[in-house]
Amino acid sequence: MNSPDSVPNSSRFFHPSVASKRLLPWLVAVAFFMESLDTTILNTAVPAISSALKVGPLSMKSVLASYTLSLAVFIPISGWMADRFGTRRVFASAIGLFTLGSFLCGISSNIHLLVACRVLQGCGGAMMVPVGRLTLVRTFAKSDLLRAMSFVSIPSLVAPMLGPVAGGLIVGYLHWRFIFFLNIPIGIFGLMLVYLHLPDYREEHTNPLDIVGLILFGSGVALLSYVLEIFGEHALSSREISGMLVISLVLLAGYGLHAKSIAHPLLQLSLFSIRTFRASVSGNFFTRLGIGGVPFLLPLLYQVGLGFSPIQSGLLIMPQAIAAMSMKVIMPRLLSLLGYRGVLISNTVIIGLLLLGFATIGVHTPIWLIVLQAFLYGAFTSLQYTSMNTLVYADITEEQTSSASSIASTAQQMSISFGVAAAGLATAFFIPATHSNSIEMIHGIHEAFLVLGGMTVLSTIVFRTLKSGDGDTVSQRKVVHVGA
Repeated sequence: MNSPDSVPNSSRFFHPSVASKRLLPWLVAVAFFMESLDTTILNTAVPAISSALKVGPLSMKSVLASYTLSLAVFIPISGWMADRFGTRRVFASAIGLFTLGSFLCGISSNIHLLVACRVLQGCGGAMMVPVGRLTLVRTFAKSDLLRAMSFVSIPSLVAPMLGPVAGGLIVGYLHWRFIFFLNIPIGIFGLMLVYLHLPDYREEHTNPLDIVGLILFGSGVALLSYVLEIFGEHALSSREISGMLVISLVLLAGYGLHAKSIAHPLLQLSLFSIRTFRASVSGNFFTRLGIGGVPFLLPLLYQVGLGFSPIQSGLLIMPQAIAAMSMKVIMPRLLSLLGYRGVLISNTVIIGLLLLGFATIGVHTPIWLIVLQAFLYGAFTSLQYTSMNTLVYADITEEQTSSASSIASTAQQMSISFGVAAAGLATAFFIPATHSNSIEMIHGIHEAFLVLGGMTVLSTIVFRTLKSGDGDTVSQRKVVHVGA
């Protein structure tokens, strides 16, 4: 009889070769890198693109929002698509759509075509992350999942740090269109690896797609993402924003009622009855409320407050990426020693304290101390994300992996939007609208960091619901013997 953490033998499971198993994390990491980089690299080029397309900078908001909305709508059906058509075909289609969308964005001649092509990009990006995770979960035993997940999580930490710097260099020395063309060789290389090495998992029998659920949930999440995207802008009144927020919540509540009334809903909300799944998804969401604002606040502090150039600012953030890669080596040992409950509670408090530490950075802070704080923050953030992302699957059966991956990816996408909105709200509250000097800017950002750090420390409440043995099949904290 198979052990609980082994990959079950079934006709619906494809058994990869040793070479394919070794290359799979690299393949998923490449896809994650493309998707993560694209969310940040465009921000730096907004002025150049708006000037080239002869539109106002504010009109570029639709270019940024269209990608986010597309992700929110199509992530929920990724699990069903993988079960129905197979992970290899869906993952290849996702990379292909993303690459094609990138090429079309690069040759777009007006703002309307660019928005449409960004939607196409989002369709591909929405499938890459959850289907990539799903393939990893079905390929590796739970005892090996932590190492695989810790490896593929690095690009999602590195890419947002490289994005602003890479965007600035491309706009400064090449042309803004190369921001999109950069994805083409990476996408082609990824497609080759997919056809050579990606395992092909599919269900023998799939339930019909929940069309009503897709409409309710997709429209609700898309509208909520849009509200968070435009949060704090003066183009819409508070009454209009509140109205859209209420409508989005009503649609999501409608989906909750609908999901309880049918046998096979789009997303199995019953998974939240599993303690480890509930803690990991909700903890991921609430933790990111504080962490999500850091990529927005740190460049603001370094460039506007301290007067560093964009390149210098990017270099000061780079130690986070180095630390994230370094943490991969000791991460399994930490989880094996302390367990998920011990790591997530202590680590969340440490991250909150590090955010409070960013509130001490001023004009007289030595560079080495800024670099040290960035390194520590990158290390503990890497541990946090990988721990939360692997705990999702600790007690999930093979039949539940598709829905679990879709729910986790949807919640993560929404938490990123909420995190940026929380940072924007804190910044707008503490930083004067017409700041006269950098001292006021620094002081306002410091207060925003104090709020976000406090929110992060409070999010440990979610992880206190875990028990000491939760996730041991993944962390290998203890050996479980199963009789025949």
